This record gives sequence, C-alpha cells and structure tokens, in this order.
Amino acid sequence: VIGVVIGKTDVRGFPDRKNIGSERYTFSFTLRDSPTFFINVNSWGREEYIRSLSESFRVGDCVTIENPLVQSKEAEREEKFNPVTPSCYKLLLSENHSVVKTSSCYGMDTKLLSLLHLPVKDPQDYYSLGDITANGQSLDGRILNVLAAVMSVS
Repeated sequence: VIGVVIGKTDVRGFPDRKNIGSERYTFSFTLRDSPTFFINVNSWGREEYIRSLSESFRVGDCVTIENPLVQSKEAEREEKFNPVTPSCYKLLLSENHSVVKTSSCYGMDTKLLSLLHLPVKDPQDYYSLGDITANGQSLDGRILNVLAAVMSVS
C-alpha cells in the first residue's frame, strides 16, 4: 500500500495483560491513496519498535507499507479513537512481518501530495462557525463537524 500520511497519534503505553508487569505500546496513523479512500493503520509492539516506527515518518510523508495484516474494523469501537474512514477494514502492522518505507511524495507522485489538503468528510456535512453561533441552543449535545482554517499563530 502506498499513500500519504494524513494523520497520526502519539505513542502510548498500556499494561500488557498477557505479561503482567510489562507494557505494550501502540500508535496509529491514517493513510490516504486517493481523494475518496483512506484507511487507519494500527501498530502494537515493544516500546523500541513502536517509538522507532513512529519517529520514522511525519504527517505529509509518503509511505509504502509492505505485508500488513488486513482486519475488519469494529466500527463503533474503532471510530471512538480513530478517524472515521470509508473502508470497513483497518491495517495492522507487525514487528515481525510488516515493513514501512518512507519516501518523498515529490519523488513518487505529486498527486499523492495534493491528497494531504483534502477534507476527509463530505463537504455538505460541515457547520460553519456562524451557524454554530446562531443556532447554538438547538445544537447543544450534538456532535458536529467543523471546517476551519487557522489565520495566525502567535
């Protein structure tokens, strides 16, 4: 699978239920290879492997994933912690079987780089800040999609 990384989580550690007293580490990222298709990629393993893998690429990098495990996603559970994707699958990286290679998007395909700036939600499924301000009471308690741009950082 070749695509551009459009989102990425931080590395987190969890107690390992199988090996009491040790921890397993994880991080995930979202990979996009066309305007309409993107998929979540999860990786679990030893701290050294996960930290090294996480530090090997950033959002905006193009990566090639070799030999991932393809799993059906549990939509309700998966989408609490990961972006909602159009695929009913997710990819799982394994330390022993999977390989992630980073390369320049410019060298691979400029079309991949342009995917980084496309919204992942339907353009009709957004509220403007003006709509939220005007209709705040009626929207109370609802989950909303907001499309906004940062004007300045200081």
